[in-house]
Amino acid sequence: MPHDDHGAGHAHDHTAGANARMLGWALALTATYLVAEVIGGLWFNSLALLSDAAHMLTDVAALVMSLLAIALGRKPPDDRRTFGYRRFEILAAAFNAVLLFAIAIYVFVEAIRRFSQPQEVQSWGMLIVAAIGLAVNLVSMRLLTAGKDASFNVKGAYLEVWADMIGSVGVIAGAVAIRFTGWTWIDPVVAVAIGLWVLPRTWILLRDTSNVLLEGVPRGVVLSDVRAAIGNVRGVSGLHDLHVWSTSNDENSCTVHVTLDDAADPDTVRTAIVAEMERRFGIAHVTVQAERPDALCDAATRHA
Repeated sequence: MPHDDHGAGHAHDHTAGANARMLGWALALTATYLVAEVIGGLWFNSLALLSDAAHMLTDVAALVMSLLAIALGRKPPDDRRTFGYRRFEILAAAFNAVLLFAIAIYVFVEAIRRFSQPQEVQSWGMLIVAAIGLAVNLVSMRLLTAGKDASFNVKGAYLEVWADMIGSVGVIAGAVAIRFTGWTWIDPVVAVAIGLWVLPRTWILLRDTSNVLLEGVPRGVVLSDVRAAIGNVRGVSGLHDLHVWSTSNDENSCTVHVTLDDAADPDTVRTAIVAEMERRFGIAHVTVQAERPDALCDAATRHA
């Protein structure tokens, strides 16, 4: 059954454009600070800053991938990609989640190494550079906040920056503590704490993106409720082949075969089901195939 997707497409284009601008600003800030952090790490002989710079490098890569994903996601459907390219955003977000896991593992390994081989750092220089990094991360987080709940892709970039912000706070606290106590073991302890904080949030992102890639029922939608809502539409006597999935986290789809009562009008039933799906579940892309009981019996007889 045809329906007008122009409004939804226009809204998505507007959202994607806004996300691209915010990601662009965040990328510019992060890349600039990355250069500064590398220079500061070398100048102050701080392995902690250089290690954090490696983390920042992955942030820059993640932001670049997010921008590419949005650019590809805007491409219209074609003869080979009938759903378009929006799922590339999900692939990029999943890659970001895997990247965050790799970073957390690196942090744990580096922390273990530093427990056995403490590193001497110039704490004041470390503190100044980390404070600048904190300011950059706060601005980047502010830029990405608006789009993080509407896009897995932006959410992945947001989590990267959020992890960096926590890292900056940890480095600042560690620098102050080391400056006044001389306890160099504080540095790996902070590193482990950052890794433990990042991992649960990374798992949530990976779980949600995997659900989309596996075409699972979108979070927040209960399939039994969808089945009951369709079954309660006047003129529906039964239903089968019900599928609910999403091509991205803000575009849910539904297909279903319904069996009609003898007196039901197919077009009226289809229109009512589409309206109910959008009203109750926010599913605007709905395909309904209406069948008569006698047609099902004839099909079963022919198959036998």
